[in-house]
Amino acid sequence: MEFLVEFELDVPSGTPQTDVRDRLAAESVAAAKLADDGHLVRLWKVGDGATAVGLYRADTEVQLDALLSDLPLADWLRITVTPLESHPNDPNGLPDPRLTRVFRPEAALGEPLELGETDRGRRRIVALTGGTFAGPELNGSLLPGASADWQIVLADGTALGDVRYTLQTDGGALIYVRSQSVRHGPADVLARLARGLDVDAGEYTFRAATWIETAVPELDWLNKGVFISVGGRRPGVVIYETYLVA
Repeated sequence: MEFLVEFELDVPSGTPQTDVRDRLAAESVAAAKLADDGHLVRLWKVGDGATAVGLYRADTEVQLDALLSDLPLADWLRITVTPLESHPNDPNGLPDPRLTRVFRPEAALGEPLELGETDRGRRRIVALTGGTFAGPELNGSLLPGASADWQIVLADGTALGDVRYTLQTDGGALIYVRSQSVRHGPADVLARLARGLDVDAGEYTFRAATWIETAVPELDWLNKGVFISVGGRRPGVVIYETYLVA
């Protein structure tokens, strides 16, 4: 979300100039940090500089309020926050993407077939030996024998997946899915995953760009969609929560 934020600086009378200079310097450092983190987009001064207007980004207004309350000048500022939305007449405006959950396959994993070190990294093939998928509109089974991950593991433990699997809906429709994935994280976390331990998905990053094909006319929208997946690894099981980007 984007927000227009107006700041009016009101320094308490009698404040030593050294304190004012120190706070202004700390404010500059804080603003630079907000910019580096992607929260502060632009900042303008108005008139003599006692008033400033900024364009900010945050997930929610609550998050923005927390960021602004941590500013070194916060108790000297009158802050007005206005949430912004795209205007249909904005000549440079583009719609914000939205994610809609499509389905969640949970696949059982076979023993990895280790090919060894190649010029790309350590090649391994992990069969998806069965499972199910469920979603708001699509439910069914993952077909063994037509599903696997042709994976490269880099020296730091990062796994680059080339995942191809076949789904069959409860109504008999066949769906082919291919995902290019990356799974990375701290070395100790990846080591626990490699040992087959149960690791919370919040401790590592597992994301994929996903393409879906089907010949079933009523599911043709899958052929035209852009999809992403959020992965999770559990002992003997992999999960690909898949979303349509609209």
